Amino acid sequence: MIDDSQATLSVSNGQASTSSFRALGPAIALSLAAIMLWSYWPTVVDLAKEWWRNEDYSVGMLVPPIAIYFLWRQRKTLHQCSIRPCWWAIGLILLAQVIRVLGLLMLYESAERYSLVLTIFALVLLVAGWRMFGKVFWILCFLFLMIPLPGRIHNIITGPLQTMAATASVFLLEVFGVTVSQQGNIIVLNDTVPLAVAEACNGLRMLTGFVVVAATIAYLANRPRWQKVTVVLSSIPIAIACNLARLCVTAVLYLLASSQLAEKFFHDFVGLAMMPAAVFLIFGELWLLNKLIIADKDSPTAEN
Repeated sequence: MIDDSQATLSVSNGQASTSSFRALGPAIALSLAAIMLWSYWPTVVDLAKEWWRNEDYSVGMLVPPIAIYFLWRQRKTLHQCSIRPCWWAIGLILLAQVIRVLGLLMLYESAERYSLVLTIFALVLLVAGWRMFGKVFWILCFLFLMIPLPGRIHNIITGPLQTMAATASVFLLEVFGVTVSQQGNIIVLNDTVPLAVAEACNGLRMLTGFVVVAATIAYLANRPRWQKVTVVLSSIPIAIACNLARLCVTAVLYLLASSQLAEKFFHDFVGLAMMPAAVFLIFGELWLLNKLIIADKDSPTAEN
């Protein structure tokens, strides 16, 4: 009887401490978030300026509100999770700060930005514990999409993307009977009309935008995890294909209409039309995956 009463008292104390921490949890979380925001304010301001001035990564400004929406959708599930602070997260906080200091010393902006995301990881783990951390892990990973690519990686990617866009456009235009030649990143239509595939036309902006859209759709879709991963990875060739289609349409307009109309059409209408086209292709891909996979009635439902 004594042991049972002691066990009951221990359980009740544990529940009381959990409930008391749950009551104080929001205040503690807000306090830590305010301290983190104050500490990282120069990094946050610099990141916002990058979103505003660099069209390749402007989609990054949509990532935080989308992540908040994901959390709001899971509010009932998260409310049922027990909150037990994990003090091991202090080690992750220290790691994030080491990365941040190295970024400051080496003038490496990306290190400071990735340190910000790692600090968010650590604070969630510290305040909420492993169980809730596991529930929001993929939402936290989604935050990495708001960080622009490091300068070296950006330079490595943009050159080949630009060259590939020009070469593939020449191939497709020749397939459709247009006389075209290529001089570096310049396409000459009918031997008289030059069309430059500028760095802004390499498709990186479309690529970053499509990855964010695909990740959002994949997270919201009630599909097996492998299908979600397939959708996100497929956003890369979809973005390249859509950018190629935009270049070819612009080239045809250069031949059939004025260059001013082609440039306006290229930068405005076609650019806006590619995003709905990509969403349509992603949903079509989900439909196709659903048709290709025949579920076994006797097998358990795939885990989402």
